[in-house]
Amino acid sequence: MPLRLKRLQGTLLSLLTLTGACCADLALADEVQVAVASNFTAPMERIAADFARDTGHRALLSFGATGKFYAQIKNGAPFGVFLAADAKTPARLVAEGDAVADSRFTYAFGHLVLWSAQEGTVDEKGSVLKTGDFRHLAIANPKTAPYGAAAVEVLTKLDLLEKLQPRFVTGENIGQAHQFVASGNAELGFVALSQVAADGQLTGGSAWLVPGDLYSPIQQDAIVLKQAADNPAAQALTNYLKGAAARGIMLTYGYSFAEGAGLCLRGSTLQLSC
Repeated sequence: MPLRLKRLQGTLLSLLTLTGACCADLALADEVQVAVASNFTAPMERIAADFARDTGHRALLSFGATGKFYAQIKNGAPFGVFLAADAKTPARLVAEGDAVADSRFTYAFGHLVLWSAQEGTVDEKGSVLKTGDFRHLAIANPKTAPYGAAAVEVLTKLDLLEKLQPRFVTGENIGQAHQFVASGNAELGFVALSQVAADGQLTGGSAWLVPGDLYSPIQQDAIVLKQAADNPAAQALTNYLKGAAARGIMLTYGYSFAEGAGLCLRGSTLQLSC
């Protein structure tokens, strides 16, 4: 065989080998549809990007209220993994046979804040709730959103629910409640700490980090749904959420990993020990 043909043959063989390796990698990669509680939007977007880079799998994200996702899952929505804003909804899906029982775990504990987009509106003790110097107070729907239920619990313990309920602007989920405040349609509102903090700092406005003894712990559980029991991407994602890389991202948004973990907001800086 002429030398030139041998070289061409060698080049083609190398290209075929590389193409085969590429296709093999793609064959190993998979994707999973993920239902994500609205409070976890910002950290999950970052985690999903790192997950794709590190594993080759893709997480296709949808954001909304935990209660709404429950209804969608019961009606056959094609989600493979569910990151809820509570523990009871994933547990209920297990009990009803819609999820893989041994896949359930707590991925984070969330924290509630009273927040205003304006500096100086909310003091570090939340006294504005009692002085009443505002017209509208945004909360998420307490029937479908755990952070909304936590807000009602806080106001009940402060004996302010009846007084302030006429001022409620209720969002379908915590994302919408945050938008009401960010847009100025409500002067202040109860939102998730993760929505107004990043890299260990308050991103703007003023806030009161609500003491944990005023509401039940917001334990956020994840679970693999039955239809994704054999999906490699679903298993890879839940493993990734338990790892140091994902937890490092969660920490910067103010999540903790144990019930009752100390967390303080000093000025605009988050501190893990109070």
